[in-house]
Amino acid sequence: MDPLVPVGATGHPCLDPHRVSQLAPMGMKIATWNVNSVKVREARVVGWLREHAPDALCLQELKTADEAYPDDAIREAGCESAVFGQRTYNGVALISPHPISDVARGFGGGVADSDPQARLIRGVVRGVTVFSAYFPNGRTVGSESHGYKLAWMGRLLELLETRFDPRDPVVLAGDFNVALDDRDAENPEQWASSVLCDPATREALERIREWGFVDVVRKHNPEGKLYSWWDYRRLAFPRNDGLRIDHVFATVPVAEASTAAWVDRNQRKGKKTDKPSDHAPVVAEFDL
Repeated sequence: MDPLVPVGATGHPCLDPHRVSQLAPMGMKIATWNVNSVKVREARVVGWLREHAPDALCLQELKTADEAYPDDAIREAGCESAVFGQRTYNGVALISPHPISDVARGFGGGVADSDPQARLIRGVVRGVTVFSAYFPNGRTVGSESHGYKLAWMGRLLELLETRFDPRDPVVLAGDFNVALDDRDAENPEQWASSVLCDPATREALERIREWGFVDVVRKHNPEGKLYSWWDYRRLAFPRNDGLRIDHVFATVPVAEASTAAWVDRNQRKGKKTDKPSDHAPVVAEFDL
């Protein structure tokens, strides 16, 4: 039986004081999760925070304005949030039991004109700059939405090149809406012409990675066949007909300290009444 730990003695307010096994004094856990409506998934998010005690949880597709974000419930779980919400669509957040400093919403000014879509937020957690990013989907190749997606990715690269150095401790996490290569799709031929796998989209993401990132999930799962999204239709999840489009990229100083990376499939399980998102959390662990 785990010994009891007094509340607050751990220094980690998201921890269940009865679960000492969660403690990792030198570790850092960063996760990303497209929740497909934080209001619908509020109980799941709070429960996941309590169970897994991440140092940073990046959320995407909040689908709610800042004032409707469930801040009280997150605070009751011992965490604070940096939020960039948007009613009905988009929206991103960064959640942590630690102070979040130097918060910037969107591209932060000075790099590109303002973006009407709430897709990017960043803050510093325990000395690491953590981005929560919700890349545009793009709809269909060659469409105006696809052009917006490629331009958005270009602006993100410009932000990195202008404001950061690959030697800085930086993590870019989120729903990238891109499967990096065919290892990231159970049926790659089915997705080859989609905006999630088309060459232009993959090349745009590769330019971002080449700026100075390591794909942490790939580092620990080189064989692929590890997915983070499954369509609600056609029994995709039971058949594991999925894609890996949610990613954790880290600069080399952070990636070298990574010890594990995994997908929490349990959060995708359940009937419609259980209200699972169509995405599962992606988790990366670091010895930092």
